Order: sequence, then C-alpha cells, then structure tokens
Amino acid sequence: MKGRRETGGRETGRRETGRPEAGRREAGRREPTGSRREGASQSRTRVGDRFSSWLRHHRLSAADSLYRVLENPLASILTWLVIGIALALPAGLNVALDNMDRLSTTWNSPAQISLFLQATLAPEEAARLPAALEKRVDVAGASFVSREEALQEFRALSGFADVLDSLQDNPLPDLILVTPAESLDSAGISELSRQLASYPEVDRVLLDMEWLQRLNGLMVLGQRLVLAIGGLLLLGVVLILGNTIRLAIESRRDEIVIVKLVGGSNAFVRRPFLYSGLWYGVGGGVFAAALVALFLWFLREPIDSLALLYGSDFRLRGPGLMGALDLVVLGGCLGLAGAWLAVTRHLAGIEPA
Repeated sequence: MKGRRETGGRETGRRETGRPEAGRREAGRREPTGSRREGASQSRTRVGDRFSSWLRHHRLSAADSLYRVLENPLASILTWLVIGIALALPAGLNVALDNMDRLSTTWNSPAQISLFLQATLAPEEAARLPAALEKRVDVAGASFVSREEALQEFRALSGFADVLDSLQDNPLPDLILVTPAESLDSAGISELSRQLASYPEVDRVLLDMEWLQRLNGLMVLGQRLVLAIGGLLLLGVVLILGNTIRLAIESRRDEIVIVKLVGGSNAFVRRPFLYSGLWYGVGGGVFAAALVALFLWFLREPIDSLALLYGSDFRLRGPGLMGALDLVVLGGCLGLAGAWLAVTRHLAGIEPA
C-alpha cells in the first residue's frame, strides 16, 4: 500500500511538473499570433485599375454633360444655331470661291490672242502672216479671218443685219487668232501678247484672258477676305462657348466647392465642363453643315439652269461628306478651346473657405 502511494505521488508530481511545460509550449505557439502588427494597412493601386477608373469617369462625365445639355433643349438649340451660323458663313463663302475657281479653270482652256491688223495692209501680206507666226515655239496655231468673214459672222450673231447692210464700207479689220502653246502660263501668255504687239503689221492686240486675270485677282482678294472674316467668326465662337461654360460654372459653384472639400482635383472638376463645350461645339458643327447643305440646295437649280443657257455643263459642287465632317470636328475643337479657357480662368477662383 505504501509502495503504491509513493508511486502515485511520483506520477502526480510528473503530471504537475508537465503542466507548466505544456503551458509554455502553448504560449510559444500563441506568440506569433500576438506578434502581428496592428493598425491601418497600406495597399498599392494597380495601373490597370487607375486606367479603368479614369475611363469610367470620362464616360460618366461625357454622359452627364450631354444630359445637362439636352435638359434645356431651347437654350441648347439657340446656342447651336448661333455657332452654326458663325461656322456656316465662312464655309459657304469658301464653297462659292471653290466653284468660281473651277469655273474659271474651264474658261482658261481656250485662251486666244486676237491680232487686229493694219487697215493699210495688203490682203496677200495679211494672209502670209499666220504661217510666219506658227513658226514660233510659243505659238500653237494661228488662223486668218478676213474682214469679209468677220462681217458675216458679226451680222449672224449680232442681229443688226439691217444696220450693217446700210453701211457703204466694211468697218472691220482683218484678224488673226493666235493660240498660245499649252506650256505657257498666264505670265508667258502676257509676254507673248506684248511681243506680238510690236509687229508692224499689227494695229491692236486683244488678250482674251485679261478679264480672267482680273477675275483671278478678285478671287485671291476674296480668299483673303474669307480668311479674315472666318478668323473673326471663329474667335466669336470661342468667346460664345467660353461665356456659356462660365455661366455653367457659376451655376454649379456650390457643387464644385463640395467636390473640392472631399478631395476632388481640378482635373476631376474640369472634365465635365470640357465635355459640355465639346457637345456644344459638335452640335454647332452639325447645324453649320445643315445650313450649308440647305444653301446649296436652294441655289443649285437656278445655277444649273443658267449654265444650260450658256451651253455649259457646270454643276454646283458642295463640300461633300468630308467637308461636313470637317465642320463637325472644327466645331468640337472650338468647343473644347472655349471650355478650356473658361474653366482655366474661373475654376481657380473657386476654393473651399
């Protein structure tokens, strides 16, 4: 009995001695859990997530700005109409100048120099002069028209046959029609006419292209005027859009202050107003293209009828689809420019108190 108590006491002692060791092992196992750092953890945003967020905000800004533009249809239509008229005026003038240039190009092809011969020149000498002129390198051809042939042609075309029959003498001189070489430009043809005027057999030289040269000079002047007027109108479009965006900024001043209070950057606040300027400009470009198309439709029929009366196949040509797209793109660029100027100037002055 005594032996069993001693044995049991040693076993109880071993169990009591093993408990602290087990506690130390469990504490050792719990130490790593307690050694973890506590507090706020930091994480990096991936580039793809930033880009997706940037695209999403652009998409939301574009949709919201379009909704705000369409929310007031009357004011938006009036703004689009003003921008469209300002863009359509220089575009219409440019189309008119382009058609005039095409028309003058078709008239330039049959350029001729008329040589009116001396009245005292013998008919035999006058008939030999075209052959001498055709030997020149800068002359493509020369034809002789006698005074009798000229009188018959004038009687048939003028309608004054009775008046001409009452004349005792033929007042028309002999004529030589000179066709310049195709390689000559306007300056070369003018120089050729001056050289032919120095011939002793020639009394007077008439260059049929002189009025076309005056027309070309007027067209160059018209192009300069179109550029000047167009530049002023485009500047007016930028100012109109800038004022429109400025009013939109003032109406949303409280909203801008709240966005900046919660940490919104200037780029974040600027983005919806830039899209508003873009929508105003694009709408104005669409209105401008429609106005130019309406203007051409209104003038096409009378111009075609007038061309048929003169035996010409000239047809009025518009800017086409690419020209209309150019107007839309130009309007959008002007809208962005006006919005950027307005936002850059007025947004910096709006800061939380």
